[in-house]
Amino acid sequence: MRFDDIIIGAGHNGLTAAAYLARAGRSVLVLERSDHVGGAAISAMPFPGMPARLSRYSYLVSLMPRQIMADLDLDLRLIRRRISSYTPLPDDPTRGVLVDNDDPDATAESFRRATGDESDFTAWQSFYTRMSGIAERVFPTMLEPLRRGDDIRDVAVGTDSSDAELWERLTTRPLGELLEQYFDDDVLRGIAATDGLIGTFADLDDASLRQNICFLYHLVGGDWDVPAGGMGAVSGALYETAVSAGARIETGITLGGIDVGDGTVEYGTTEHGGVTIAGGQLYAACAPAVINTYLDDPISTELDPRGSQLKINLLLERLPRLRSGVPPETAFAGTFHINETASQLHTAYRQACRGEVPDVPPCEVYCHTLSDRSILGPELDGKHTLTLFGLHMPPEVFDEPGAVEHAVGATLSSLNSVLAEPIQNVLAHDRAGNPCIEFKTPQDLEDTLSLPGGNIFHRSLQWPWAETDSEVGTWGVETRHPRLLLCGAGARRGGGVSGIPGRNAAVKVLDAG
Repeated sequence: MRFDDIIIGAGHNGLTAAAYLARAGRSVLVLERSDHVGGAAISAMPFPGMPARLSRYSYLVSLMPRQIMADLDLDLRLIRRRISSYTPLPDDPTRGVLVDNDDPDATAESFRRATGDESDFTAWQSFYTRMSGIAERVFPTMLEPLRRGDDIRDVAVGTDSSDAELWERLTTRPLGELLEQYFDDDVLRGIAATDGLIGTFADLDDASLRQNICFLYHLVGGDWDVPAGGMGAVSGALYETAVSAGARIETGITLGGIDVGDGTVEYGTTEHGGVTIAGGQLYAACAPAVINTYLDDPISTELDPRGSQLKINLLLERLPRLRSGVPPETAFAGTFHINETASQLHTAYRQACRGEVPDVPPCEVYCHTLSDRSILGPELDGKHTLTLFGLHMPPEVFDEPGAVEHAVGATLSSLNSVLAEPIQNVLAHDRAGNPCIEFKTPQDLEDTLSLPGGNIFHRSLQWPWAETDSEVGTWGVETRHPRLLLCGAGARRGGGVSGIPGRNAAVKVLDAG
């Protein structure tokens, strides 16, 4: 049996590649280890007897270009959130910073009350207006062959000398220095800083600049939107498009071997036993470290594979009250920042580097059901979900016995420090009477999703341009083996729920005829 294309992994990027290739008339086979498609972009009902379809791992969409959605005619709706964020002040949770995208006057007043300095909001507006403009200009280049860094700089800043200075600092100096230049307030620096630390284990002053790269990726796609129906709707739409175009998708497979010389793949299923398939082109929609285990000549994986997050999913009887008195329907509608000042982030990072659970874990939450109640069955009327993402939780902090329970407890205590009532008081309970709380460590992500070190980006993110002469004009998906392309988050310009590496791998092949 022979296929034009064989894709290893049916996460959203693998499905994106399959959809593009199949719609171009090629024969496509997708092989997936799990018994379902979607990878980390899935919805699940983790609480017995409670019809709540939570976005179990990834939960928001920013990086998916509208071009991909249009190219594939995806049946997918993304919901824009009016509230960007709310941040209770750690030293005085009766006050907080509200960023309302539709009401700059209310945002300015919130800043004034929180920091006591009217210039802070002006600095905030200036920084994000300029950074958003830079990011907006860079984003389209992620669907093109790689350009040199200097070319991307010219695209990003144009003729604006102040933007050129901002770009220079972003790409050459640690993020902490850049934020200190714009913000005197520790809270405001922390709010901005978290975009550089989601899924990335680094200090703001890390010389590697991995936090800067993560920061840019979190801005280039614009607003972070809620997928109607949950993250499973994203993978579901891609799956339907790929299958309707003729792609064949096998789940529950055991991969036996890969020959990158002739494109042969061996795998087994419970129904068919061992199967050998010949393909013209191979695509790794899994992590580079995973595909390496099947190769005699591994591809490079020198980038740090460690994840750094604790994910907690909650189902609540109602939203908790806040000490600030801000309506929870407002505070939780965007990103709710908890103990994420710049200094708290630094302290937590240093503790995690010693293998310790941070004393006060920095974390953030959002409420899907304030934007989209379709994920709940009618019998759950009035209930809400909360998605919590804890920072600076690398695998090693969970190594000791009892560390997971300690980390979860410390994180919930961090959340409770800014609430008017413990979150435990408003937890829903499943049909067996157990509280509706689910947590996922980096080890869980490695075991369940084959993410090395639990890294949600498969490995450290890379700048979205060519960093060597040999990369110029490539798509950032190539490997040393001509028959093997990366089409998952580990490709250059991967990371996040975007479909970009899947699309770029397919376009490379289709453009070559």
